[in-house]
Amino acid sequence: MTIDELPIAWRLSSEDVQAGWRALWWTVGPDGEFAVMLVQRRYLSRDKYPRGWVGWHVETPFDGELVITSGQEQRRIPVEGIDMWPSHLALLPGSRFLLASSRTNRDAAGDWRANAVVYSPEGRQEGAFCLGDDIPALVTDRSGGIWTAYGDEGIYGGHPESAAGLAGWNSRGVATWAPKGRLPDWPLEGCTAATEGESVWLVWYSPKGTFLTRITPSTGEVASCRSPVKAPDGFAVHGTRVVLTSRDHYKRRTTVTRAELAGDVCVATSQEQVRVPGRVVMHCGQGRDGTLFLRAGRTWVRIEA
Repeated sequence: MTIDELPIAWRLSSEDVQAGWRALWWTVGPDGEFAVMLVQRRYLSRDKYPRGWVGWHVETPFDGELVITSGQEQRRIPVEGIDMWPSHLALLPGSRFLLASSRTNRDAAGDWRANAVVYSPEGRQEGAFCLGDDIPALVTDRSGGIWTAYGDEGIYGGHPESAAGLAGWNSRGVATWAPKGRLPDWPLEGCTAATEGESVWLVWYSPKGTFLTRITPSTGEVASCRSPVKAPDGFAVHGTRVVLTSRDHYKRRTTVTRAELAGDVCVATSQEQVRVPGRVVMHCGQGRDGTLFLRAGRTWVRIEA
């Protein structure tokens, strides 16, 4: 498969690049709207590693511009005075949005520092809270729930929700869901996340393998099956059809695996290596209602389940 066969979801324009904008954190909203935070080059520096956009270091405080695209419409929202180093961007109901850092620590009083900020539709801060420590994957659902999967430093770092490996939160930062022993193993690292309708999927691995966990937010029900791909970086599901991606780090290609869900089993049906428009690095995939959005450099492509 070639890049010409993958539809483009969004691309940072050459005009924006020439104007000094760089595309950093991004997400796809529950209704399919695409969002990316742009930051001016003057706020950024980088080391040799990690390569790609994830290697940019941002000097705080900084200003950004949130670009939200829905169909043929595009909005650009100035966001001033961001005083954190974000790792995740997520959309919330009512045109609000969330910026969250993957890491936090304790203050002098022993309390966990806030690492998530909710913004109004106009880009003003509305509230801040802690979503736990070491968050490699984060996604929001249609009702505004926030879902997180944690890494080993968070799981073994003392934060109660991080210790469980997976967690659900409301948009005020109150924990609303925990696994409570219903997973096939104790998670070690989150991989990626997706939603399908009202369901949320968190992908994670443990010493026993990689698992796909479906959560029903309205009931708290949870079900897991083993992934046919070890530690995928992209995942989407539509009915029984599943698509997963595994990047060749900092290469212009990814491996696309298609699979079928049958009860508590997910079976691979095909696999192919696909060329993409740019280099693929960490935090490259997010699934919404059967579509996997994959970042490749300054371009995002769509892969349908």
